[in-house]
Amino acid sequence: MFSISTLPMVGSQRLVFVVAIVMLLQWVPVFVLASSPSILPRALVNPISLQIRSLGRRTPADNQTVGAGVSGLAPSSDHQSYYTVIQLGDINFRVALDTGSSDLWITSSDCTTSSCKKIPSYPLTYGSPTFFPVNDNQTAFSAHYADDTGVSGFIARETVHIANFTLANQTFGMVTTSNVTFTDQISGILGLGFPRLSSIEKKLPDSLPFFANLAAQGLLEYPLFAFSITRNNTGTLTLGAVDAAVVSDPRAISWFPVAEFPPFGSEDNVSTYFEWAIPIALFNVNGKSFTPIPTYTSQAQNSPSFALFDIGSPGIYGPLQDVSRIFDSIDGARLVDPSGQWAVPCDTALPMSFTFGTKTYVLQPTDYLIGPTSGSPNMCLSWPMASPPSPDGVDWQMGDAFMRTVYTIFNFGINTKEPPSIGIYPLANVTVKPPNITSSTSSSPIVEPTPTPSSIDISSFFASVSATITTTLPNVLLPTPSYSTPPYGFNSSVTATVGGVVASGLANTTYSALLGAQTTISNISALPKVSPMPSVLTLTLTESGGKVTTTTKTFSPAQMTLGVPPGWSNAAQRTSEHQNGVLALIGLFSWTLLVFV
Repeated sequence: MFSISTLPMVGSQRLVFVVAIVMLLQWVPVFVLASSPSILPRALVNPISLQIRSLGRRTPADNQTVGAGVSGLAPSSDHQSYYTVIQLGDINFRVALDTGSSDLWITSSDCTTSSCKKIPSYPLTYGSPTFFPVNDNQTAFSAHYADDTGVSGFIARETVHIANFTLANQTFGMVTTSNVTFTDQISGILGLGFPRLSSIEKKLPDSLPFFANLAAQGLLEYPLFAFSITRNNTGTLTLGAVDAAVVSDPRAISWFPVAEFPPFGSEDNVSTYFEWAIPIALFNVNGKSFTPIPTYTSQAQNSPSFALFDIGSPGIYGPLQDVSRIFDSIDGARLVDPSGQWAVPCDTALPMSFTFGTKTYVLQPTDYLIGPTSGSPNMCLSWPMASPPSPDGVDWQMGDAFMRTVYTIFNFGINTKEPPSIGIYPLANVTVKPPNITSSTSSSPIVEPTPTPSSIDISSFFASVSATITTTLPNVLLPTPSYSTPPYGFNSSVTATVGGVVASGLANTTYSALLGAQTTISNISALPKVSPMPSVLTLTLTESGGKVTTTTKTFSPAQMTLGVPPGWSNAAQRTSEHQNGVLALIGLFSWTLLVFV
């Protein structure tokens, strides 16, 4: 769920290429203690019958289509979200990425509220040749968030460009009123959720959200997208393939089927996909394993606990009944904010883990500790944070703090063939190939956990990233938070499965399924991957006589202007307050499509 600090990108001569990725810029993480859990309400909207375009049959990774791309990511300065650059028509915008919502929206020049004045906006007076109104701009758009902020405006169509893709006539929200505050000249949100979660779909059933549109038109090499986000604030969004610079052994990817959600009370008796949520089996701290306690024990999905994977959330959130058990197991932990924030001694060396299916993912203290507090430097704020119950029955949110430790793949699913799934590729562990393995389709490799850092390592880490939070902890014990539980939002008499094959709402049937109803890929070479172009290329030339010469080529970043059409002088230009290299880094990746062999 998207969240901001206040809201709940030959011959005789032999050529040897040595390619090095050199980051153009460094960022320093900044951690912000929110005054309340930054969680979006998961809007309850009506299901949609999707119109799926019929295309000729094709196979995944056939290399006959240009169906993959890479867009770089950067963090917002408040460390609450990651953003990338898109083009609407020929105008560049930064958008925050969100897997907890589905719609694309951008602020417009008609938005005169204070939150709109300092960010680039779509100039409605420009007259873009690729802009098309919907119902004379009279079809209303709105989005509302848990902290009573929100946006409103109208629905329109424009050509959207990102990475290697262009979508004409893509519907989006043109915002004319907003009290949502962004940093870093971010102008809107790009939602990557399922169509059922889209408010635009509710108004225009013949339209599709951005990624669903790519998948429905068969424009992707495979209907998936993936994120690589890290502590040093670099990252990538890949569309149609996985990042070859990250995934060296695709056998280490574990795939987890996504849960269906029942209909709302007045809808038909069909369960469909709604959110990127999977069952969470266990969590562990200090050698103690706990089974999650779901908030709604009588819900239609047979009462498991679900975890939403959400790049729009900065941390990890869980229900009070689970989060309190975690911190009861850590010596010296105490509740420091009635909103559900705990602090623990900064010298804790306890790993924390979460289990999905049969796979366990370990977080070290440097992963789940937010940082020391200025008033009590020996105490560190910590994830997870307790959050109020949500009527969709999703108790856990695995946001950036978890997703930085893994490479996360969102497989959209294929109508009648393959359910949606989330692929997790471990980054914080050392992967070792098992002995006597000769086939690329062999069993998963052995994973050895990274050694737990010492208290000195943790202290040095926080010093290196300047992660001190300016706050003073209370000097009294706080009462346990008390939340009211809203009624379950779905029809509990309708059964909803995990990983069910459905007839509509996913990618079109011209794709050949890699997973099908299984949780492993038998033909691992068919999983496509894409490689970003490096910023530095080293060319080593060895001549026939043995002479070796080395040449280094640095690719200069192109400048990019936000919110202003090229050559248009009718509005003040809003150039980035940050170095242009950031814009180039997150907007202008080149790529090469590969397949695993």
